Amino acid sequence: MDSIFTNLKRTFQSGNILAKLIYINVGLFVLIRLISVFCILFNVGSFSFLQYLQMPSSPELLLYRPWTIITYMFTHFDFLHILFNMLWLYWFGGLFLTFFNERQLGGLYLLGGIAGAVFFMLAYNIFPYFQTVAATSYLMGASASVMAIVFAVSFYRKDLEINLFLIGRVRLIYLAIFTLLIDFLAITSDNAGGHIAHIGGALFGILFAVRIQKGRDLTAPMNRAIDWFVNLGKRKPKMRVIYKRAETDYEYNARKHQESADIDAILDKLKRSGYESLSADEKRRLFDASKK
Repeated sequence: MDSIFTNLKRTFQSGNILAKLIYINVGLFVLIRLISVFCILFNVGSFSFLQYLQMPSSPELLLYRPWTIITYMFTHFDFLHILFNMLWLYWFGGLFLTFFNERQLGGLYLLGGIAGAVFFMLAYNIFPYFQTVAATSYLMGASASVMAIVFAVSFYRKDLEINLFLIGRVRLIYLAIFTLLIDFLAITSDNAGGHIAHIGGALFGILFAVRIQKGRDLTAPMNRAIDWFVNLGKRKPKMRVIYKRAETDYEYNARKHQESADIDAILDKLKRSGYESLSADEKRRLFDASKK
């Protein structure tokens, strides 16, 4: 068992950011399902703990759980939900890394998820249609983050084609636009919050592609914030400052007299027994005195 966890840890540490994102999502999914099983066995509410990982649509509740704007995009409960999200993340994340670097992928994953969360909260608190469920709705899943990655690649390389089963080669941007249209048409469905978050993530992905073509990386501030947070926990070496008091005339004369006496003693030893009889320290001191 130890070797399994050791291998998983080694694989996680050696993997790129795409592998790390998938590991985190899958690992949290397994942990949530295990906790759910124990909650059911002990007749405890199996879904109540999920509220501390999902993002609420209520702004007041979000103030008490601000971390959920990040944790929700790594949280899944249904197997098919995480399966399709991770497949899309694996395919399009790998495609993203052919044009951009790992830091940009990680930053876009987080920012796309945040954009999806913002759209979700705004929609549920602005449109009267959601008024009856606005106080009790929650968002979870990596879909908004994945959509940001899909649309970033699609709009950065509009000529890029992929091979679809039973359809053949099709431009990726057409697939992305079709997906966005489906999400827009489904914003009044049972999973309205998820589809709205998809739209938020997709729009941020488009914005990223447009800005990167003009030379501005929207993920740079997020990555600087991550670097600051990571380095916050690292202890910085303390600088030790030693203040040296200036010598008095008496102390200076005494030190010079002692140095002269030491050199005279070394010279006497040199005359009596030769240079080889001197110790390494005596040779060094004699050499230093000869340069003065």
